[in-house]
Amino acid sequence: MAVLPIRTVPDPILRRKTKRVISIDRSVKKLVSDMCETLHADEVRVGLAAPQVGISLRLTVICLPGEEDIILINPLIVRRKGERLVSEGCLSVPGYVGELHRAESVTVKGLDLAGKEVRLKGEGLLSQALEHEIDHLNGVLYIDHPGCAETLRKLEPEDKEI
Repeated sequence: MAVLPIRTVPDPILRRKTKRVISIDRSVKKLVSDMCETLHADEVRVGLAAPQVGISLRLTVICLPGEEDIILINPLIVRRKGERLVSEGCLSVPGYVGELHRAESVTVKGLDLAGKEVRLKGEGLLSQALEHEIDHLNGVLYIDHPGCAETLRKLEPEDKEI
């Protein structure tokens, strides 16, 4: 396992739509393992998408405090419900936070590491993380959402929990 370097703007891989994972082979399992280690290398990290570590595959890992890692391969949002204004930051846009609208809840389908189809309903922070990471898989950053650029601000040391 290895802690992988995080790609940051303006790296072009962050703007590309990713490719579907065709086979969950040894290389995909190693990538997941490395992404999990990278995610856990800092306590404020919630999610990581493959493009953020330089790999253009539809793969994401999410870890909420006190929860098991969620691994999603070829995830797709199948339902969004409600809307709320949230503050959001990103490892690939370091040092900044902005406000944008996210769903109150989402339902996502995809595959787990064993290749089994899973459906996951997320609310609150999980919903936000799912939308954020799946945006990455589509080449979209949180700063691209309407109105976010106008609210973007530099993080101060006391803001590190965002």
